[in-house]
Amino acid sequence: MRMMTATLVATAALPSMAVAQQPQPPVLTDGTLLDVVAEGRSVRTPDLATIDAGVVTQGAGAAEALSANAARMDRVLAALKRAGVADRDVRTATISLQPQYRYGENVPPVITGYQASNRVTVRFREVAQSGAILDALVKEGANQIDGPTLGLANADAALDEARMDAIARARARAELYAKAAGLRVERIVSIGEGGAADVKPMPVAMMARMDAAPATKIAAGEQDVTATVNVRFLLK
Repeated sequence: MRMMTATLVATAALPSMAVAQQPQPPVLTDGTLLDVVAEGRSVRTPDLATIDAGVVTQGAGAAEALSANAARMDRVLAALKRAGVADRDVRTATISLQPQYRYGENVPPVITGYQASNRVTVRFREVAQSGAILDALVKEGANQIDGPTLGLANADAALDEARMDAIARARARAELYAKAAGLRVERIVSIGEGGAADVKPMPVAMMARMDAAPATKIAAGEQDVTATVNVRFLLK
């Protein structure tokens, strides 16, 4: 009998311990809970372009390849400075030196020379001018161009606008459900942001004008800034 009593006491204690560790939901005496997930959106014209520009050179020896690369990259960096790009907007991305091989059957590979590469990441705060700057970089020796990636210099205001829009959409949807059910929205019980707010890049068009003075043009387009909220409403 004592063993049975101990077992009963332990069994009775376990649920209370588990309950004590669990957060309790709010107690609602009268009403219906409605959970709404809504996405808000704001649209901005990109004001920041990021481009990777690189110089690749070849040389019979490692020092020759690096020296040629350094000289050409100096001209590229000088062109950026002349275009008004600030030092803080130019960052070295990668520098590499690789041997080049000739392969043959049943013989070890033979080094035929070296390839040096230097790439910088450049931010342009005047998107409309970035195409002309790209042309200048190519003239000065840049032979690798990746980008541009367009974005916003300061996305905080756009994100807050998207959050406000998300709450408004959630509220409108709750009003719709409440009306359909013959109820009214009493209040918001909880709000949560669903995942990270997002700045969605739009496709970028790079166009060359095919005439006597070809020039690269960049179309900024628009970017969507979105935020998702999870809102719980109390309907009565």
